[in-house]
Amino acid sequence: MSRSFGTISRGVRAPIIKTGDDIVSIVTDCILDASKNENVPVRNKDVVAITEAVVARAQGNYATIDQIAYDVKQKLGDETIGIIFPILSRNRFSVCLKGIARGAKKVIVMLSYPSDEVGNHLISMDQVDQSGVNPYADVLTEEKYRELFGYVKHTFTGVDYVEYYKELITNEGAECEIIFANNAKAILPFTKNVLCCDIHTRERSKRILRQAGAERVVGFDEILTSSVLGSGYNQDYGLLGSNKATEETVKLFPRDAQPIVDAIKANILEKTGKKIEVMVYGDGAFKDPVGKIWELADPVVSPAYTDGLEGTPNELKLKYLADNDFKDLKGEELKNAIKQEIAKKDSTTVGQMGTTPRRLTDLIGSLCDLTSGSGDKGTPIIWIQGYFDNLSDED
Repeated sequence: MSRSFGTISRGVRAPIIKTGDDIVSIVTDCILDASKNENVPVRNKDVVAITEAVVARAQGNYATIDQIAYDVKQKLGDETIGIIFPILSRNRFSVCLKGIARGAKKVIVMLSYPSDEVGNHLISMDQVDQSGVNPYADVLTEEKYRELFGYVKHTFTGVDYVEYYKELITNEGAECEIIFANNAKAILPFTKNVLCCDIHTRERSKRILRQAGAERVVGFDEILTSSVLGSGYNQDYGLLGSNKATEETVKLFPRDAQPIVDAIKANILEKTGKKIEVMVYGDGAFKDPVGKIWELADPVVSPAYTDGLEGTPNELKLKYLADNDFKDLKGEELKNAIKQEIAKKDSTTVGQMGTTPRRLTDLIGSLCDLTSGSGDKGTPIIWIQGYFDNLSDED
C-alpha cells in the first residue's frame, strides 16, 4: 500500500532552556521522548532543527547596552557617529540603538526609503511616486520627509519608526538627526565615522564608503566580535542576528554551533541506529504579501548544520512532466511513468526543469520558522520527516 503522507513538520515541545543548560542532551531527550510518547519512530534522513534563540540562551550569549556602547566608542569614537540602513524593528534594533547612542555625543541616522532592506516600510512606493521624489538620488531631511509624508505608522506595529528611533537616541543623552537616502555615500557630508547596520548588503556599503573617503567604517558584524567587559560575542556576525532580551540587554546570534549539531546527530545515531540531519535555524526567508517584510533579519538562515543538508534539492517538476513528457497518459499509467522517471533521475537537476533553485538549509529553515513561530507555542525543536522522499518512495 502506498504511503499517504509526504513531508511532515512537527513542533516538539521542550523545557524552558536557560543559560548553562546542556542543549545537546535536552534536544536528544526531547526527540526520543516525543518518539515514544507519540509512537513516531525516528527514520533515516529525518531532520531535527533547533531555533537559534535557545542555543544562544543555553550559551549565555548576551550583551548589555553599556557593553555595546563601549565597543562602539572604541571603534568609532564618542563624537558624531553615522548609522546607515538600520532595519525598522523594536525587537531587532532598539536596544542596539540605545547602546550606540550611549557611546556617542551625536547620532546621524540614515534610513533607507520607502522600506528597510527586509521589507519593513516607512511609506509605500505609491506615496514616493506621488511625491515626485527620486528614491535613487534624493536625500531627504526629517523636515522634508514630514512635509511630504507626515506621520506614517507601520501596518502591523502601529509605530512611527522615525519618531521612535529619535526618541530612543535622545533619551540616552545624545543629539539626533535623521535623514533618508539609499546611497551609502549620503552620510559622508554629516560624518566620516560610520556604522553600517545593513545585513545582507553590508560589504558593499563598507566598500562604497571607504572608496568615498570615510575615515572609520565599521559594520554591525564587527561590533562584539569578541567579549567586551565580560559580554557574550559572535566572532562571525557580531551584533547581526541579535534580539532584544530585556530593556538593557540583547541576546546575540549563537556562536560555535557546529559541535552542537554534530553531537545531536551522533547521539540520535547511537540511541536509535538512525542517521538523521541536524541544523540550527533562525529567521526563514519568505515574503509577507501584506506587510511586505521578507523576514530574514538574521545574517543567515542556518549558522550550523550537518553535512547531509549541504546543497540544493534534487527534484523534478511533476506538473511539467505531466503536461509535457507524459501528456497523453493519465491515471495509474501516468503515475507509474512519472515514478519511473523519478527513479532514474541524475544525481543533480541542474539544467533540467526542476524546482526553484534554493539551498536546502534556507528551504528547511523557512519551514522550521513557520512551524515554530516566535511566540508561545513552546516548540523550539522541529522534527521533519519525509523531506527527502519523492513519489517513487513507498517505505
